Amino acid sequence: MARLRVHNLAMSLDGFVAGPEQTRADPLGVRGEELHEWIFAEDRAPIVDELIKRGQDGIGATIMGRNMFGPIRGPWGEETWTGWWGPNPPYHHPVFVLTHHPHPPITMEGGTTFHFVDNGIDAALARAADAAGGLDVRLGGGASTVRQYLRAGLVDELNVDVVPILLGSGERVFEDGITGFECVESATAGQVTHLRLVPSVRPS
Repeated sequence: MARLRVHNLAMSLDGFVAGPEQTRADPLGVRGEELHEWIFAEDRAPIVDELIKRGQDGIGATIMGRNMFGPIRGPWGEETWTGWWGPNPPYHHPVFVLTHHPHPPITMEGGTTFHFVDNGIDAALARAADAAGGLDVRLGGGASTVRQYLRAGLVDELNVDVVPILLGSGERVFEDGITGFECVESATAGQVTHLRLVPSVRPS
């Protein structure tokens, strides 16, 4: 059975995974890019490469929210939008985008096809697990999407990277009384602490 995994969820010390005032020009919000500087540093620690590799190995499909896919809200309209990643997105497998508005699939270069799911998180997970062909499913952002799957008890592994900055406001994942995870692995590289969390109690 496919496992649902979250990887490289960068989080500030005050619990934000994106900054405030997200716009098309600033999709991660004010100062949100600071959460990811450790990934792109030229002198990054070897563990960072290992963490990136873990997030790719054994993944056959991805789920993301519409907020991660693009800045368009409401009905899709006539604007053509194919994601932030250019003609050859980094996924190279089926990607299932949660939305309230139907949209035909978008086939990109490199094996990525964006499928749009308008009937809920369970339907998206079922379709992604089937498309993964025996591999696991990676859960991308945004924060609301991750929260929905956490509240439903559907996340099997959650990898959080705690970055020592304070954003003050923005988007949080750990809200609404989400608990029930335990840390089974931790490592610190530079100033960033990497945590691997798994459910301590699975719902019956």
